[in-house]
Amino acid sequence: MNRNGNQLQFTTIGENIHTTRVLLRKGKRIGENPAGLESVNYRTSEGETRYLPIPEAVKRAQDYQEGRVKHVKIAVLAAQAGGAESEEGLRYLRYLVERQLSAGVDFLDLNVDEVSLKLNEQKEAMQWLVRTVQSMSPVPVSVDSSNIEIIQAGLEACHDKVGRNLLNSASLERLEALDLAREHDTKVIVTAAGEKGMPQNEVERLENASRMVEAALSRGISLDSIYVDVLVFPISVDGQFGHHALETIRQLRAGYGPEVHITGGLSNVSFGLPRRRLINDVFILLSLEAGADSGIIDPVASNLQAILSMDRQADTYRMTEDLLLGRDRHCKNFLRAYRKGELQ
Repeated sequence: MNRNGNQLQFTTIGENIHTTRVLLRKGKRIGENPAGLESVNYRTSEGETRYLPIPEAVKRAQDYQEGRVKHVKIAVLAAQAGGAESEEGLRYLRYLVERQLSAGVDFLDLNVDEVSLKLNEQKEAMQWLVRTVQSMSPVPVSVDSSNIEIIQAGLEACHDKVGRNLLNSASLERLEALDLAREHDTKVIVTAAGEKGMPQNEVERLENASRMVEAALSRGISLDSIYVDVLVFPISVDGQFGHHALETIRQLRAGYGPEVHITGGLSNVSFGLPRRRLINDVFILLSLEAGADSGIIDPVASNLQAILSMDRQADTYRMTEDLLLGRDRHCKNFLRAYRKGELQ
């Protein structure tokens, strides 16, 4: 895609190797293996159907009882533990890595926050996962956590043989993450979060993000090593959230020029709504036009070339754009069309 006469270079940060990720128990990916055990089924790149058994301990957890299966958590714990299920856990992680690589991912984002409630176990899991994924992948990793100690542990386990890794993320609440990025010579995602909470509008986003960019620059981190996460919130909660993110993207691009990278968890915009893939794809396109050149996304679900070739005159596209730009109050038209089967 051209922007200001230049060919767009989009950096994809693959979001799928997170212990937070869930599959629905009633979905197609959950069923019985040949031995009759409830399992996560998947197909390898060789076309073989395999099964990752769901442990009894997982079945006692609240999320499972509510119909959700934390499949990445199962794989990480199984692979780490050794024994009979270790190889299947490793196979499943390789499956996740290979799917994203085939979709052209640039970084593999790793997060183990929900693997345990104990910090030492989280740190050990992050170091293990970094080493394991790096042994499977020709692209760098993004070390992601809500805890700075887990990030540090992950960075200490990283090598940079395939390129500079990424720290996800630094914010006004934890400026020390910038020092880690400098120490380990990584690229860094800085967020538009405030010192005591989330921004309420595009003005606060821009102010917070600009302070973070300046803080990174003052530490000797180059502008082209900085990725600004504008913080994308669900449109189902507030019809202006899409506008807030898009306007922040425009202002950051205008203020810092072509070198800085602008990113975000773009799929967050569709939480709580049907046809999430459609919403995500339209929002990615709008973000690109606003000036974003990166996204923390599922590269398997959102194909950039398909997104760029969307028919913008189609009723489905226009209805989704209205939703994202706040023109469809309370998502009423979109939801009505979905119930009528008009969003196919």
